[in-house]
Amino acid sequence: MKTALIAENLVKWIGDQVSGAGAKGVVFGLSGGIDSAVVAGLAVRAFPHSTLGIIMPCDSLPEDIEHGGLVADKYGLELKIIDLLPIYESFRNILAGPADDSPLASANIKPRLRMVTLYYYAQQLNYLVLGTGNRTEWEIGYFTKYGDGGVDLEPIGGLVKSQVRDLAVYLEVPEVIIHKPPSAGLWEGQTDEDELGISYEELDRFILHGQGSDEARQRFEKLQKTSQHKRHLPPFGAF
Repeated sequence: MKTALIAENLVKWIGDQVSGAGAKGVVFGLSGGIDSAVVAGLAVRAFPHSTLGIIMPCDSLPEDIEHGGLVADKYGLELKIIDLLPIYESFRNILAGPADDSPLASANIKPRLRMVTLYYYAQQLNYLVLGTGNRTEWEIGYFTKYGDGGVDLEPIGGLVKSQVRDLAVYLEVPEVIIHKPPSAGLWEGQTDEDELGISYEELDRFILHGQGSDEARQRFEKLQKTSQHKRHLPPFGAF
């Protein structure tokens, strides 16, 4: 399917889903990355006057905030910037001291605080929360449960990373964002591919065509298996 038609269909889908829920618009987190930039471009087309993007820095890189601003300027997006660092640090101090701290457990507080923030504004405005996850990430569970995975709609959840990149070009996302290394921004220097131990290109090829090295296949299957619980509602107890 041509990229222009994908964009058109997704814009219509967003509009239909929001209208069907009796909501008035959409809100989402703007991270400065390619996925949220694409969602911004689609959302503004669907709801030009009722789309809210929120940048939520939490010990984030300055360039991420800058790139989020570029996206907002590009699409004329209503923007809020809410610094979550003070509440993040307070929460960490309440939960445990530094000696007991697990880096990943602490890092995952950030997307969960962002989810709380998004739903606050969604309820205030009668909006739905848009996620910014793509199919590649969902297939392997590369998201935080009840964090960036806690949303109402996933507009690009059916597109692998390479398709998202094509859509970004079509939507004229600023090039600096298209070409930056993908990162969840959980800690300084973190990149998606380093953390996953496999490239998006390899993952996309395996997901779309079942092709790849034995090593890529094993890595994909392991990631998918260990994250299976993330992609389903909690199981009900049997009796």
